[in-house]
Amino acid sequence: MSLLLAIAFSAVQASATTQPAQASAVVRPETVTVGDPFRLLVRVRAPRGATIEFPTALDSGGKVEALDPVVVQPSADTTLVEQTATYRLAAWDTGRLPIVLSDILVRDASGERRLVMRNVAIHVRSVLPADSSQHIPKPPRDVLDVPPPWWWWLVLVSAILALLLLTWLWWRRHRRRPALVTDPLLLAERAFDRIDRLGLLPAGERARYAALVVEVLRDYLAGVVPLARTSLTSTELLVAVREESIVPVNALAAMLAEVDMVKFARRSISVERAATLGKEARNMVRSIDAARHAPPVTPGKAA
Repeated sequence: MSLLLAIAFSAVQASATTQPAQASAVVRPETVTVGDPFRLLVRVRAPRGATIEFPTALDSGGKVEALDPVVVQPSADTTLVEQTATYRLAAWDTGRLPIVLSDILVRDASGERRLVMRNVAIHVRSVLPADSSQHIPKPPRDVLDVPPPWWWWLVLVSAILALLLLTWLWWRRHRRRPALVTDPLLLAERAFDRIDRLGLLPAGERARYAALVVEVLRDYLAGVVPLARTSLTSTELLVAVREESIVPVNALAAMLAEVDMVKFARRSISVERAATLGKEARNMVRSIDAARHAPPVTPGKAA
């Protein structure tokens, strides 16, 4: 008798381990209204030793969405693996709406299998009355011809006065603004004065002083000679002004070469020499500007 029981128990175990995985779904309740929560229960049976992986969420493109994370409850049966997943859902449209779930993965010793849930749907009824389609809306009312209140004109006049006041203030402010200086000589003189007020020579900044006064000279040349751009190197600047008769090219070349040695080769320069370079740069600017404004010389007067 015990042998027969052992044979029967082994047969039950063999059938439990060889039966294929099965899935079923139940919707509770089957009919809801829009926005009411309901539950989808998905039960999967698989051979003993298998693992079941339920989808964590629904398809985001559907009209049914999940309200809570999925809850998986295992069964107490030890002859096979049985788990039930509970989804708390809500529908946002009426009619028969499909519930789209991803595939359920079942893994065991024989490999991986996918269980596809089809034909799972929820019936959503409308909360509107049955004869709502027969209701005819009322026609729109005529626009009442009501004159504007008296204070509306006061607001309009106040806005116009405020606009006129702002315009007058803007004109007064811009009328007092000093004119923009564009004369290259005046700009250079102001720049030289500003460098002198810095007190670089008494502070021992001889190289910086020499570099700044030469930069003022280069800015002046860029303002009076179209080709003498400030982005040019010293050699390129000399090439750009060599055809200009008003520019002392030799003196300019000597000054640029000396200051380049101070800036890039760290050549030392005395306070006296730096001050002399500043005077020479200022005098060169003045002489070039005087030559620019000198009256043209006729051949007879030149002879």
